[in-house]
Amino acid sequence: MTVYHIHKMQKKLKKYMDETRYLHTLGVMYTASSLAMCHGEDLERAQVAGLLHDCAKCIPNPKKLKLCQQHGIPVSEAEMESPYLLHAKLGAYIARAKYDVHDEEILSAIRCHTTGKPAMTLLEKIIFIADYIEPMRSKAQNLTEIRRLAFWDLDRAVYITMRDTLNYLKQEKASLDNQTVVAYNYYREIIRKREEA
Repeated sequence: MTVYHIHKMQKKLKKYMDETRYLHTLGVMYTASSLAMCHGEDLERAQVAGLLHDCAKCIPNPKKLKLCQQHGIPVSEAEMESPYLLHAKLGAYIARAKYDVHDEEILSAIRCHTTGKPAMTLLEKIIFIADYIEPMRSKAQNLTEIRRLAFWDLDRAVYITMRDTLNYLKQEKASLDNQTVVAYNYYREIIRKREEA
């Protein structure tokens, strides 16, 4: 089993982030750890994924596009128009190349932490939710409810987070990755079936 040197990762990561982003990152790592304890996920894997989830966030958008092109990372039309959306995909690449993370589930949790995806693993759901509810977050709709749900009904927390995110993006007329719509429909159906049972 791989042993990760989280403190060394933190020191390295801090050099590439502004203070606000770094504090957010620590908040996600700690929240992911708490959720992992609650739901029975491996603590260290949750810490690594939480710590590195935004490792590409502070890269300027033109450089994000260039790095994706250099390393064969596919770029959708929405990502071409709004390159900030690329930080998750690029982050998974950087976690592997610069931080020596080879656990595919950790990399996948980083890759899908903004859009989600259907049938997420426990770790993927934890990172997706931890990014949304970490203590520095304050503006999201239904945040108090989602924070409470995250510790006893992760699927419902994922569903409400996706629903609220899609509503917000529509209101703001912001770029929308179709993966989020697909993931939302998947979790909406899970909740619908559960309520009908």
